[in-house]
Amino acid sequence: MTVEQTLWTIEKRLWLEGAEFYEAHLAADAVMVFPFPAGIRRGDAIIAGLADGPRWREVEMSDQNCRREGVTAVLSYRARAWRGKDDPPYEALCASTYLRDGDDWRLMVHQQTPA
Repeated sequence: MTVEQTLWTIEKRLWLEGAEFYEAHLAADAVMVFPFPAGIRRGDAIIAGLADGPRWREVEMSDQNCRREGVTAVLSYRARAWRGKDDPPYEALCASTYLRDGDDWRLMVHQQTPA
């Protein structure tokens, strides 16, 4: 699997999986910026926030771009995600910045803008 494929796999799983996956892939000082009311979350508040809401059932990513420079990679894309079977999709423009940590990639920053 290429580095780019690895990053996109991690990104998708962060949408769909829970706290354990996040803990394994977040940088210690990670920051996530969500639309109101969630707002800005840092470090442990990101993990705690997972307990407050349901996970996504499905996510589609389009307009995907990956830019790498040294030990840093930035993913940008359009997300379309569903929680419940009958719920309307959530659509957002997203960007995530990853830092290479040994053999692993850690999410440092994630931002969503509703589309």
